[in-house]
Amino acid sequence: MARKNEPSFRESVDMMFNRAAALMDLPPGLEEKIRVCNATYTVRFGVRLRGQIQTFVGYRSVHSEHMEPVKGGIRYAMSVNQDEVEALAALMTYKCALVEAPFGGSKGGLCIDPRQYEEHELEQITRRFAYELAKRDLINPSQNVPAPDMGTGEREMAWIADQYARMNTTDINARACVTGKPLNAGGIAGRVEATGRGVQYALREFFRDSQGVAKSGLTGKLDGKRVIVQGLGNVGYHAAKFLSEEDGALITGIIERDGALVSKDGLDVDAVRNWIAKHGGVTGYPDGTYVADGTKVLEEPCDILIPAAMEGVIHLGNAKKIKAPLIIEAANGPITSGADEVLRDKGIVIIPDMYANAGGVTVSYFEWVKNLSHIRFGRMQRRAEETRTQMLVDELERLSADKELGWTLSPGFKQNYLRGADELELVRSGLDDTMRAAYQSMASIWHERADAVDLRTAAYLVSIDRVAKSYRAKGL
Repeated sequence: MARKNEPSFRESVDMMFNRAAALMDLPPGLEEKIRVCNATYTVRFGVRLRGQIQTFVGYRSVHSEHMEPVKGGIRYAMSVNQDEVEALAALMTYKCALVEAPFGGSKGGLCIDPRQYEEHELEQITRRFAYELAKRDLINPSQNVPAPDMGTGEREMAWIADQYARMNTTDINARACVTGKPLNAGGIAGRVEATGRGVQYALREFFRDSQGVAKSGLTGKLDGKRVIVQGLGNVGYHAAKFLSEEDGALITGIIERDGALVSKDGLDVDAVRNWIAKHGGVTGYPDGTYVADGTKVLEEPCDILIPAAMEGVIHLGNAKKIKAPLIIEAANGPITSGADEVLRDKGIVIIPDMYANAGGVTVSYFEWVKNLSHIRFGRMQRRAEETRTQMLVDELERLSADKELGWTLSPGFKQNYLRGADELELVRSGLDDTMRAAYQSMASIWHERADAVDLRTAAYLVSIDRVAKSYRAKGL
């Protein structure tokens, strides 16, 4: 929904695209081809529930087929509409190009409040939606591969995968029709945490960039940094958990639907998550100060602000009051284009959504590859690695037994060094490498080009250039 005096989410995406495209030397026809959405399918289907037929409206939008399959999540929310889905599909195109995942951009949505339905009812609705899309090849391992998004998760992806397999009984790659599945249904270790883990890796890489850190006015590393998170869903929860447990950050604020919690000493992320699961919100949580108007906590002093909920939460109405020197967009489009300009003028550094939340599509890419190869990562090489490292450890132990040398192996070295990488470690390694490379491709432009005024512009410049090269290679 567009705010007064501000463009809609879709218009914001177009404006940010146009801002970057104006700095490039693209033929006008190619620029338009990259910008516009290729196709959007709207489906209205009925499901018999509670003694009557209920009609649902869903969408699947394909923004760009410069590479196939196209990739993008399916969200369940009452706010779903065609403009939103098309804007998200465009972001997926640029996101995949930025992290060099070989996909075009797509997105889907169903206008539904999943909390209003029982599990068996949601399964009926999901299967019928999947049927409507799959029969038009809008779910297909080689053409269009959905994933979880807001309001959906492993459960819904398993239903979609099973529905596709029932409709395509001879497709040996049927499991690759969707990603974000449970492990026992062809999923991959680390997918549930992937987007939040990607946010963590993005921040780690930012703090390795001394020029970027200097531009934000921050110093040092992540340790001790005060962090406010909006939205403790899958992405916000994992980002907050990893940053606090592994990097020493303090989660000083958590914003949810029914208000917010603040604590200068830091909040226990798992304890808050468990409270929300039990009570439906943060109200009444005993450790921390409760703030009824949660959006006001966005304006509280902190070092890093992580909007991980809906789009448009930072807008012209509150942008001037934002005090965080660094914002990382864990959600899609949490900052409107108007607010983006205000924050930039204030000197606030924004790590843009198309990069910050790309962990999900990156690990989805790994899952898709796993499904097509029909073998889990690490299965062929893990024990070979252990055998090779055993030879080195044996030799080190032989040398350490020599009293004249006077040295011994450190405690735990043998156990840690001998262990070959399993699927989860390989997935995290691949995600870390991807987030590092993508950040460096953006940062090099940000620091070297005077017209690349911020990381978002730099990200668009990298992405649009890669999409343009793909189209040119196709002969367009």
